[in-house]
Amino acid sequence: MAKKKDAPLDLRTYLGKARGGITKDYRKKATVFSQGSPADAVFYIEKGKVKLTVFSTRGKEAVVAILGSGDFFGEGSLAGQPLRMATATAMTECSILRVQKETMVRMLHNEPALAELFMAYLLSRNVRIEEDLVDQLFNSSEKRLARILLLLTRFGKDGQHEPVVPRISQETLAEMIGTTRSRVSFFMNKFRKLGFIDYNGGLQVHSSLLNLVLHD
Repeated sequence: MAKKKDAPLDLRTYLGKARGGITKDYRKKATVFSQGSPADAVFYIEKGKVKLTVFSTRGKEAVVAILGSGDFFGEGSLAGQPLRMATATAMTECSILRVQKETMVRMLHNEPALAELFMAYLLSRNVRIEEDLVDQLFNSSEKRLARILLLLTRFGKDGQHEPVVPRISQETLAEMIGTTRSRVSFFMNKFRKLGFIDYNGGLQVHSSLLNLVLHD
């Protein structure tokens, strides 16, 4: 008789049962935490999308990440980060689980399955950061925009694909890829004419856009 496989770890249920873990609903554009506030908890997105932005001393804003369901953020607190390095804002209506730093540390220590999953997530995030750096250094702004749009649909992540991108301004896209809003507008019109994207009740991104990213 074949050995029965263990059921996959239900992360939402597990974290939700943790003492010190509380799920809260956020409206669109609501602030989850602000840059410079105490880093005393880790957050897990159960539903929705969150934007992480950094503000310079001169008030200039830069978007450093857009995260979706199944993503953690605020994990810098576990590495001794005393203050938040970025501001987290809900891009859509969100349900977000907040776990106190001390609780998360205890769970990672006592639950090997959770620690393994969390480590895999951190490694995946590190790979994404390296890819972002290479993207900025070697790829054109057109390819960077195409890659960002695919990432926003979670293309290639665990078989997930959400073809409709959450409402996001061209100014935000420009900040993410390091170009101007007018260039983003030019490329978006080009993508639409080529059939890579559509504007039917929201921005729809087709998997064919991947061809642009992969083409040398």
